[in-house]
Amino acid sequence: MTAGGVWADVVGQPDVVAELRAAVAQPGSMTHAWLFTGPPGSGRSVAARAFAAALQCPAGGDGTCHECRTVLHGSHADVHRVVPEGLSIGVAEVRGIVRTAARAPSQGRWQIVLVEDADRMSEAASNAVLKMLEEPPPRTVILLCAPSLHPDDVPVTIRSRCRVVPLRTPTVESVAEVLVRRDGVDPALAAWSAAAAAGHIGRARHLARDESARLARKAVLDIPLSLVSLAACLNAADDLVGSAKEESDKTVAEVDGPETEAVKASLGVGARGPGVAAASRNAGALKELETRQKRRATRIGRDSLDRALVDLAALYRDALVVAAVGGDPAERGLPLAHPDRRADAMELARRIGPEGAVRRIDAILAARTALEQNVKPQIAVEALTVALRLPA
Repeated sequence: MTAGGVWADVVGQPDVVAELRAAVAQPGSMTHAWLFTGPPGSGRSVAARAFAAALQCPAGGDGTCHECRTVLHGSHADVHRVVPEGLSIGVAEVRGIVRTAARAPSQGRWQIVLVEDADRMSEAASNAVLKMLEEPPPRTVILLCAPSLHPDDVPVTIRSRCRVVPLRTPTVESVAEVLVRRDGVDPALAAWSAAAAAGHIGRARHLARDESARLARKAVLDIPLSLVSLAACLNAADDLVGSAKEESDKTVAEVDGPETEAVKASLGVGARGPGVAAASRNAGALKELETRQKRRATRIGRDSLDRALVDLAALYRDALVVAAVGGDPAERGLPLAHPDRRADAMELARRIGPEGAVRRIDAILAARTALEQNVKPQIAVEALTVALRLPA
């Protein structure tokens, strides 16, 4: 681990690191519930995992001990991560974790429950967490991660029982620095990736490491100026939905196969003799695994599509800025979300004006809402691209 121990990956948040370190140093006054908030890419789940490691570490998070390594790799017996595999986190999964968290720590200093994307908890799951917060076991710490304090993300009843740790989007410079220092990325590529990702740490790393990710981003940002006809709009919709499915299929190929084989082996599938009866009794476990994998594939595809929509909205936002200032924003020190596509933003501003940019941003937001409400992606995206069509 680099200098800074478990905190090295918490990029551009010195005040947050200082607050969490102070809490680790005073275990007698530990707050039992924490809520990490921040926009996508701010590193809220990274900060929560680092905090969990520091709480279990005798040295407060040196990053080299067994406790730190196992927490950060997700294998510590007393740290329980809840990560949505599907579009939401269900009550059954949360209740199982709650029962485990009520026990005394078996190895570490605390039982820790870390819920990533807590905004995806179902109402019943949120109620199960709320009950745990109302009657917390003495050696249990609950860490929740969500985009904001808005009631749509976190119920007020849960928020009021947590100590809030707000994170902000790291600067482009701090993200680029960590890509160079930790990942060995070329400085020029690191600077471009950090700027293209607008400070989103995970996205910047993905862009720096994967040429296909860079090509996918380019394909998305090429769309606005290509929408000159109805046929072009429908083709663009096909490309967006198809690209999301390709990403989902890639993950299925990399993860689902080995996962299924591991479960089959544990159940004795293919065995002879006594193992046959055991495999038959546990056939339901395979069915449950298939269901989880389908949900995960759906979530990955939806998340990929949502990233594309966010990129599109940012480009129209740049066009709005250009139209508002009446020229190149760089001359007035105004940053663009996609600085490498400044020429596209200026051309869009010329062709659609500020009102057109606002209407198209609203259309993208409406499409994201439709997808959240389970409208079929093909229908939602086709309606969107038609709304984005350039004037004749």
